[in-house]
Amino acid sequence: MTKLTEFLSPENIRQGVLVSSKKRALELVGKVVAESINHAKQHSHEESEILCPIECFSNLFKREKLGTTGLNQGIALPHAKLPACESVILEKPTAIFLQLEEAIDYEAQDHKDVDLIYAIMFPENSCEQYKGCLPQIAKQLSDKSLLKQLRAAESAEDIWQILVYADNHPKDQE
Repeated sequence: MTKLTEFLSPENIRQGVLVSSKKRALELVGKVVAESINHAKQHSHEESEILCPIECFSNLFKREKLGTTGLNQGIALPHAKLPACESVILEKPTAIFLQLEEAIDYEAQDHKDVDLIYAIMFPENSCEQYKGCLPQIAKQLSDKSLLKQLRAAESAEDIWQILVYADNHPKDQE
């Protein structure tokens, strides 16, 4: 079972975010993904080109045009391939979690506005090995108790602790 924190790090959680639309939310996700990956590359002292936030957003936006990634209950699971970049070799997906200050129209199937976004970007060369994790994450994010806790969280650290607890106590979510 894929854990909610498997591809997420505390640095990639944003709490109380104010965005005006789905497009702005995806732009923010693209920016945070690029910052996260570029920061990791700097610390590994790799000589490589930087990952462009606009390309990350573009891939997310293209995927969203194929059909909404709104899951219902006010949560969205946008996902896409990372932009192809020869020097950016990632071993695993990168996830971002946004708790929005105000819910936005996300064109979800249940017509509810979205206020929680768990976004994930996959390395292009390993999409096949990770394709099973999306339904598992979606299932975990459908737990009403977990969603209530995530909405009540008052800091990124609170959100991280809630997700860690959910990962370590899956039976509590049955």
